[in-house]
Amino acid sequence: MGEDELLRNAGTARQRTPEESPEVLELETAIARNVRALRQGQGLSVADMASRIGISKAMLSKIENAQTSCSLGTLGALARGLDVPVTSLFRGADQERPASYVKAGTGTRIVREGTQAGHEYALLGGLRGEHRRLECLLVTLTESSEVYPLFQHPGTEFIYLLEGVIDYGHSRSVHRLHPGDSLLLDGEGAHGPVALVETPIRFLSVIAFPDAMI
Repeated sequence: MGEDELLRNAGTARQRTPEESPEVLELETAIARNVRALRQGQGLSVADMASRIGISKAMLSKIENAQTSCSLGTLGALARGLDVPVTSLFRGADQERPASYVKAGTGTRIVREGTQAGHEYALLGGLRGEHRRLECLLVTLTESSEVYPLFQHPGTEFIYLLEGVIDYGHSRSVHRLHPGDSLLLDGEGAHGPVALVETPIRFLSVIAFPDAMI
């Protein structure tokens, strides 16, 4: 099929605006996710799929990245090209997406390895099932807390200092953190506070666990 014969998508590509309906965004995101998954499941490249249904590679890329609103004609062509019912492209569009809201000062106190060293942990939210990939904590250290540079865990950890000054060790390095400083580290390396320079110390700890941990 020549360039002049490509099916034109009557939808529009555009930048998102705050006024846009969340329902529309969720629908386009579902279409994008399903088209990509179905294409990859059939072992098709973007070029192969675009050629099969008669649209440009650029347009198919926009569809798979939820950057365009598909016309009915384009949806029909996608379904025929993938040999699936049109309804398969909307799968998951009406699924409720989870969120976790924690009001200031109400994070659940939990026990972690550092609790025995006087480290206080408040869980700032968590999701279940397939979304359980992050652990978000508010960590508080006081003058009575002890240093503990021996934490190790799978995944990646992000630390953002809110208050105080701390020397934070990771592997063979030590980083002095002031409010506003951040540290991203491989959790497999031994890490933790090596000196509580100015207390109280408060920092956000966000751990991203590998999929194998879910």
